[in-house]
Amino acid sequence: MAAGEMKEAIWHGGDLATAKALFPQAPEPWIDLSTGINPIPYPLPELPLSLWQRLPGKADEAALLAAARAAYRIRPESGLVAAPGTQILIELLPRVMPAAKVAVLGPTYGEHAPAWRKAGATVQEIGDLAEIGGANVVVLVNPNNPDGRIVSQEALIALAGSLAARGGLLVVDEAFTDFAPETSLLPILPEGALILRSFGKAYGLAGLRLGFAVGESRFTDALLAMLGPWAVAGPALHVGAVALGDADWLSKAGEARAADSRRLDALLAPYGRVVGGTVLYRLLETPLAPATFERLGRAGIYVRRFQHDPSRLRFGLPGDEPAWARLAQVLAPA
Repeated sequence: MAAGEMKEAIWHGGDLATAKALFPQAPEPWIDLSTGINPIPYPLPELPLSLWQRLPGKADEAALLAAARAAYRIRPESGLVAAPGTQILIELLPRVMPAAKVAVLGPTYGEHAPAWRKAGATVQEIGDLAEIGGANVVVLVNPNNPDGRIVSQEALIALAGSLAARGGLLVVDEAFTDFAPETSLLPILPEGALILRSFGKAYGLAGLRLGFAVGESRFTDALLAMLGPWAVAGPALHVGAVALGDADWLSKAGEARAADSRRLDALLAPYGRVVGGTVLYRLLETPLAPATFERLGRAGIYVRRFQHDPSRLRFGLPGDEPAWARLAQVLAPA
């Protein structure tokens, strides 16, 4: 990087400080639709005071991992490691799997490519898996953020096998798979694949900071060694174990959020073209995206815009009827 050159910041959802700086006169409270997080979170269980007073115990961690194995349908022979969010796993993976050339299927979550670049890899952001060339690591998000693109299990298995044959690795970020379990590679995890799972999005508890990596034990053991002891806080271990064991809540939440996403599609349709998304967010394409972002922002509604495509906006789900009504009112032409 040249002297004086500033690295462009990666835009993320949930940055209300930026929203307030852009629109200082906007009415409060803000409605934050910029994230892909369930707006109706899992009801927190009562937390014993001891969870805050002592270091996390091995039994607590074992309970969480057992719950994750059952909830995610992880094969018994697959390695599993818990971490304080998947972001730290994204940062550590390049140290576990040194790569000369990495292909990232995009456009997608913006932190994957920089993590490998920081480790010295040559990173190519590709639009199709046919373009991976000689890459020894391929990274993709499935379903993808922000457009919801899904790569089939058959294609992923074939790609993992091809990479494994030359000592490579397929990294699949399944952050939005909880409400689309049929897309998960975990129940049939092939050699040469490592899967990332995020807890906070589907359960609406992103601040808990909890994520998992699943793959060959040589990779998960290396990640565990880098994370060190007590990486996941005791309250997160406890809440994660309880929530992951509550399959009934997840099923009902998935049905409710799917209905919400259909409602959001109908609300957005007059203002552009809904070009994809997942149960937790929808992607709107319109030449009026910059003006729509401004209009919403001035009204205290924050949606996700994109550096790579200013014609698109991502809308998360409103969390209650007043938020739905406010969104509809602001979107409607004057």
